[in-house]
Amino acid sequence: MGAVYLIRHGQASFGAANYDQLSETGYVQARVLGEALKARQTKVDTVVMGTLARHQQTAETCLKALGTEIAPTRIPGFNEFDHVELIVRHTPRYADHAAWMEDLATAPDPHRAIQDMFGQAVARWLAGQHDHEYAESWPAFQQRCIRALDSLIQDLGPSKTALVFTSGGPVTAICQHLLHIPDEHAFRLNWTLANCGITKVVYSDRGHHLSTLNEHAHFEGPHRGLVTYR
Repeated sequence: MGAVYLIRHGQASFGAANYDQLSETGYVQARVLGEALKARQTKVDTVVMGTLARHQQTAETCLKALGTEIAPTRIPGFNEFDHVELIVRHTPRYADHAAWMEDLATAPDPHRAIQDMFGQAVARWLAGQHDHEYAESWPAFQQRCIRALDSLIQDLGPSKTALVFTSGGPVTAICQHLLHIPDEHAFRLNWTLANCGITKVVYSDRGHHLSTLNEHAHFEGPHRGLVTYR
């Protein structure tokens, strides 16, 4: 039986002008993850990642700590959806980043305001009534992620192990598909995915199945302060 470890990237720079960079905490999370995988003596045959900077930074930091010299292969199918587009389609004036930052600065609870607004933007995307407005609709995104996993497993061959450095969206889409979760409930998974958490998919000639979801025990004990969700 083979295994694909879907690894969500480390904490990115949410709220900054460029989200697609790991924060200092994100780098520490990636290093601790690599050390945990090394301690488990995790066998790795292949490493792949999306094409985003946060994927590459997480992969490089984790693999260095793991002690492997396997060069990651970039696979765009494991890229995240465009969260900025979702936000702007929901609230067009947020095309001006300064307007968004101004509203957050005056909110009683900025973190809650971000969560509520983004949740509404995602719900609009999932509903399917505005698919023509998005560069990538939810069904197109979901199928793209599933195809990326299927293609990877086919290329791996029997009884191999791959690490995939990706984002919460692809992990959500793949798990929703494997667990047959309705679209309207899919992002209940997404909100709970920890940065540098591991979701394991096992495969054989009988198909592939979800083995573990959002495992992040490596951030318990002395590293418990490293648990983040953005």
